[in-house]
Amino acid sequence: MPKALQFRQGSVIYFQDDQPDKIFLLQQGGVNLSYQNIETGLDVHELVQTGEFFGVRSTLGKYPREENAIAVQDSSVMAFTVNEFEQVATANTRIILKMLKVFSTQIRRIHKQVSNLLQENTDSDPEFGLFNLGEYYVKNKRFPQAQYVCSRYLIYYPSGKYADKAARYLEASELYLKKYGKGKPSAGGVSKGAAPSRSGPQKPALFPEGGAKPPAADTAQTYNSALNNIAQGKYQEAFTALKKIADSEGNSEYGAKSAFEMGRCIFLLGKHDECIKYYTQMLIKHPKYPDIANVLFFMGQSHEKASHKDQAISFYNKAIALSKPDGPGAKAKEALAALGG
Repeated sequence: MPKALQFRQGSVIYFQDDQPDKIFLLQQGGVNLSYQNIETGLDVHELVQTGEFFGVRSTLGKYPREENAIAVQDSSVMAFTVNEFEQVATANTRIILKMLKVFSTQIRRIHKQVSNLLQENTDSDPEFGLFNLGEYYVKNKRFPQAQYVCSRYLIYYPSGKYADKAARYLEASELYLKKYGKGKPSAGGVSKGAAPSRSGPQKPALFPEGGAKPPAADTAQTYNSALNNIAQGKYQEAFTALKKIADSEGNSEYGAKSAFEMGRCIFLLGKHDECIKYYTQMLIKHPKYPDIANVLFFMGQSHEKASHKDQAISFYNKAIALSKPDGPGAKAKEALAALGG
């Protein structure tokens, strides 16, 4: 039987790149789906309407989630396994027709975006087109977009003709973003307005010579001072200092670490619902944060403190699954056992 779930405002139903196993139906409330537009690289937000299914494509297609799903108000949701959804859909042709209409609109929109970027005819090779788009972004040093497109190529074409190069581009983009954040790279390489080549993949220069500078010494000093304040119970003072770093350093290493510690300050101040909302937004902004298991653990702790047992269990399990050997997995297992999960 489908399972009824309750989500508080700001709760995460699933994250982008999660492995799917459920299809959801919004019964009451509001859910926002956020993802990155492959043409502009900007965030796109779609509001799920009451009575609509979401998470269908990735679950039926058995590929990672393509968007973040977040409750924007207290919401009631029904969760279906694939078999349960197929039974419901088979008994109600209106659902099938509605899904086909939604999928058709989405496919046309994606096709138009890719066609605009590649300036190609509709009968072009889709595998090459997707790879060529990723290569175009690398050459133009648009690494967030390159990261997104190359990861999508490897999902759809894991053994494709360009899989090795796509993997190198993805690794290079992730390394650049980890080192420099999403700041504008230095000038050089292909001009900004150049269109992707249609003559075939070409060998790129994986990294620019310049780029954002590493954080200054005073940034490290401020960060360490903030950690000392946390240790002394001065959470508000620490939060203020960390916010200055996060705002100035953006997606750099210090910016991301400061963003995480800001959430910990919110938790330690006892603002558990606010902590859940804060970390939700952080994971959208820093989807590749290296210590994501710790974020999920604190989200589980916040849900537990706020008496959201089911959500706490879910986040503890995610933290355990993603935890490194020296990570928060052991603490998450203890918390899970205490909840009887």
